[in-house]
Amino acid sequence: MEASSGIGGSSVSGGGVQASLGGRYALALFELAEQGKTIVEVERSLTAVRDALDQSPEFRELTTSPLIARGDATKAVLATAGQLGVDPTTRSFLGVLAENRRLGALPQIIRAFRQLAARHRGEATAEVTSAHPLTDDQVAELKQQLRLRLGREVSVDLSVDPDLLGGLVVRIGSQMIDSSIRTRLNALATAMKG
Repeated sequence: MEASSGIGGSSVSGGGVQASLGGRYALALFELAEQGKTIVEVERSLTAVRDALDQSPEFRELTTSPLIARGDATKAVLATAGQLGVDPTTRSFLGVLAENRRLGALPQIIRAFRQLAARHRGEATAEVTSAHPLTDDQVAELKQQLRLRLGREVSVDLSVDPDLLGGLVVRIGSQMIDSSIRTRLNALATAMKG
């Protein structure tokens, strides 16, 4: 499933996204969604899949275990897709990933698809890692602060890493804002050694 930004006359260039296997799959899925005018539905479905990966150790193992036979993985992932209520394009895509034994790339594919969708909407994408899940109010405030800083709309891709202890790490393209307590403690420890 090779893809290039020229397939189907896509209006969004894959740019650096295609550099990885996950990026190529994401670009192919994005182009299918763009042709079918289902970008919003596919993005919503991928969010449900990402949430299932985060919340279900069994589903996560299904996507990463080399011990599960290809046919069994395909059946299980399609059944899970049905339970999650994903759209037909995403369901078919998950079947292709299972057949090609690429389910392990799902987190990268989802992240790359979200970047393509945000770029399509004219938004910047911020990868935000926090020590604890953010409330809706905190996410809204964060988006507002990033919008002011960047001068355009911002889509956020949230993840949780308890090792941060507190604070946030925000990545927008090659720019990183690290206000985590872990980084501050490491800097303090380094300063005390010197």
